[in-house]
Amino acid sequence: MIHPPPAASDAYGRPAAWGVGFVAALLPFIVLATLNSGGYRYGASDQAFYVPAVLDALDPELFPRDTPLLAAQTRLTVVDDTIAAAARVTGAPLPAVFAVLYVGSLALFAWGAWRIGRHLYRLQWTALALLAALTLRHAIARSGTNTLEGYFQPRLLAYALGALAIAAFLRRRLAAAAAAVLVAGALHPTTALWFALWLATATAIAHPGLRRWLAAGAAAAGAAAVWAVLWGPLAGRLVPLDPEWRRMLETKDYLFPLEWPAYAWILNLGYVPVILWLHRARSRAGLADRHERALVAGVFVLLAVFAAALVLHALDVALAFQLQPARIFWMFDFLAVIHVVWWLAEGRRRPVPALVRRQAALAAILVTALSVTRGAYVLYEAERPAVQLTIPDDDWGRAMRWARRTDKASGWLADPLHAVRYGTSVRVAGERDVFVEAVKDAALGMYDRTVAVRTDVRLREVTAFDELTAGRARALAARYQLDYLVTEQPLDLPVAFSSGPLRIYRLK
Repeated sequence: MIHPPPAASDAYGRPAAWGVGFVAALLPFIVLATLNSGGYRYGASDQAFYVPAVLDALDPELFPRDTPLLAAQTRLTVVDDTIAAAARVTGAPLPAVFAVLYVGSLALFAWGAWRIGRHLYRLQWTALALLAALTLRHAIARSGTNTLEGYFQPRLLAYALGALAIAAFLRRRLAAAAAAVLVAGALHPTTALWFALWLATATAIAHPGLRRWLAAGAAAAGAAAVWAVLWGPLAGRLVPLDPEWRRMLETKDYLFPLEWPAYAWILNLGYVPVILWLHRARSRAGLADRHERALVAGVFVLLAVFAAALVLHALDVALAFQLQPARIFWMFDFLAVIHVVWWLAEGRRRPVPALVRRQAALAAILVTALSVTRGAYVLYEAERPAVQLTIPDDDWGRAMRWARRTDKASGWLADPLHAVRYGTSVRVAGERDVFVEAVKDAALGMYDRTVAVRTDVRLREVTAFDELTAGRARALAARYQLDYLVTEQPLDLPVAFSSGPLRIYRLK
């Protein structure tokens, strides 16, 4: 449980040593965030892309067939090369690098939130309640985004830097805020873009004297965006998302906000009245300074961006889908949580400071208890260890360990949903090309129509994978230069390796 704060130093219980409180709360925050995410897992979910991308950067001989598929996203960011450089310089194994990045991301996020609380709240208890609330992982409706993940995801590190930028802005450290957003842009460009728009607007509101400079910066950024879209890395993305391409992305419903059900609109737009109501309460209490007011006003520029994106969606402009503008509601969620925690802990004004302190302490204890209970339940339901630092030593793990000893150029055929079924993909655990991986390959298809077509064609080839025959497997091997098949089905093919029900068959 998050530890209580040290002794107070003024009438409202402002702590004498907030730094000590943060150090005491950091480890519980990381543990609870991990538990509420179902435990830490190396190679899970989105790491089906990030791990192979880093492996490819470390060893260009890997993935001779799948490198073009990975390039649909790697050409848009430098995070894979950055992580590869860190692994190369430190000599640390990749699972250790990803684990350190995961813990570091959570620590930075906690520090950013703590610094925000240090500025907006009167009591350290309230900041503790905020940290506990932020461990309650949840999805942002129909955005393809969770507030936390049980693995390293560059998006969370970029978001942590965004939280630090908000804290710096509130403390009038504009250069530090800009630097944090710039670093975030190298890690996850779209997340950084939303923070940049938010904070640039807030800066223009809070500092009228800087508007000329901000306008010049906006003009330069606009020119750079035009270059990127017309001739640079985003060239060719103003093409229409035609019906065939859309059909190939139909499983990614978070890409299509114009098709949201009513509940998604209610949840996402519901942040707006909550923020406005609670901010008004803070203003009436004399607690909101001009930077806080500018921050609240500035976030609404993201609603205008979202509305503009909807127009482009109606026109089927591919870039508008690729930017995934629905993720701006993650920022609204964060701001709403900050305000709700204040209301629970300090919002109902008391004439006696001791009562205010008691209310904040009770809020911190109750939210922490909720997080502990929920985290234990989530991990229990997940039925896996709390921490999985490497590929597990189970049947799949042993089969993939054998795969890593095969020729780097070998091609593999597996159930299209093997990453979901076994927890990690062939590319991650076996470090080898795979015919198709349904979930991640389909997601990469949003960035490149060629990748979407390739994925669609290959999924059609193995629609009924459990009914695959030896003859059909050989035919696919001949057509797509495949060397091995991993399956639980008994087939009349030479067995190269087996572990439990899993068999690896030679196809040549």
